[in-house]
Amino acid sequence: MSDPTDNDWVGGRHEGWVQEPLSRFLTPNVEIVDVEPDRIYPIVGILNRGRGLLYRDPVAGRSTAYRKLNRIGPGVLVYSRLKAFEGAITVTPSDLPESFASQEFPTFTFVCDADPDFFRILTTTQNMWDALQGVSKGMGGRRERVKPSDFLNIVMDLPPLPVQERIVEIISVVDEQAAALDIEAESLVRVRNAALEDALSRGGEGWSSVPLSKAGTISRGRRFVKSDYVQSGLGCIHYGQIYTDYGASATRTVAYLPESFRSSMRLAQPGDVVIAGTSENVEDVGKATAWLGDDEVAVHDDCFIFRHDLDPKFVSYFFASPLFQHQKRRFTSETKVVRVSAANLNKIVMPVPPRDDQERISGMADAVDRQVAALRAEAERLRQMRAGLLSGLLDRTIDIESAELKV
Repeated sequence: MSDPTDNDWVGGRHEGWVQEPLSRFLTPNVEIVDVEPDRIYPIVGILNRGRGLLYRDPVAGRSTAYRKLNRIGPGVLVYSRLKAFEGAITVTPSDLPESFASQEFPTFTFVCDADPDFFRILTTTQNMWDALQGVSKGMGGRRERVKPSDFLNIVMDLPPLPVQERIVEIISVVDEQAAALDIEAESLVRVRNAALEDALSRGGEGWSSVPLSKAGTISRGRRFVKSDYVQSGLGCIHYGQIYTDYGASATRTVAYLPESFRSSMRLAQPGDVVIAGTSENVEDVGKATAWLGDDEVAVHDDCFIFRHDLDPKFVSYFFASPLFQHQKRRFTSETKVVRVSAANLNKIVMPVPPRDDQERISGMADAVDRQVAALRAEAERLRQMRAGLLSGLLDRTIDIESAELKV
């Protein structure tokens, strides 16, 4: 590795780097359109922490309260003024079809010596997220906003175009490897789901089909907030964690509440299944995890507790199965968030095979999930390596040649 203080390094680690505001590389290009009642508008949002676009369901002009929308084109930088402090920023794909967003999403084009792919990578860095947080203004939390003028005034240390392009080449190799692992994992999930659909539809001697209201009891959790969390104490499950931190079953929680909360919380017992009742999309709502820990856990009020006498993993996998997915669509309500009620969950019909068949089905699905978990763990390892590699390239503690060899 070269000496970071060596300004004569010919690979471009220092030569041509500039410490200037983003306005040096970006130009505002917001295109506002009037909403026409008879037109359908493909809508996008932005995922936090630089994870790219969120593709929402198209909306009809007559069904939206927005009178004007921003047109979101390909190859532009876009961020959410409202959620910029969470890292809601990205560069749109070069093949993005015509899309739209509210006027909370300003867009910017690039000058000739700025590589959009490099800036897409830059939006995935902690430095960018910290800078956005630093220029967020407002009354705290969700009311904070980043003005385009403040965004363009952010000063960053950025390389010349040839170095931008070489960094893109290096990081893209790691991204492609991680993406390939993600694709393989998703393929296995589809295989698992197809196998679940086949197994649950097959039936057999001793099988029955009953609504969830007959298979067990559903109760709603009770409210707590993230500021209540402590280092240890009463384990708790927040609805958002079901999407990000838990699989079909869990034996440990990732968050805790003070023990003094126990008497005021609604608790899941070992063997209960915890179901997310709220999501940003129909596909995810109703995701479940079987609680298999040794103690009771507090459950958030956007979750439901399903208490039953069945194999817990079998029940959890039922909620992942196409059979459940098809039924739940009749019962979800969509506003800004997607919700399913306990009353409607109780109407969903579940096949109930004999216990040994339940365990056979859950064992089959569990074996596939272990392979999925291994693939995702390897993808995460690559992403952690990517973060360190990118950080080193941008702060010039790793030179281009060393990074190319490492990759």
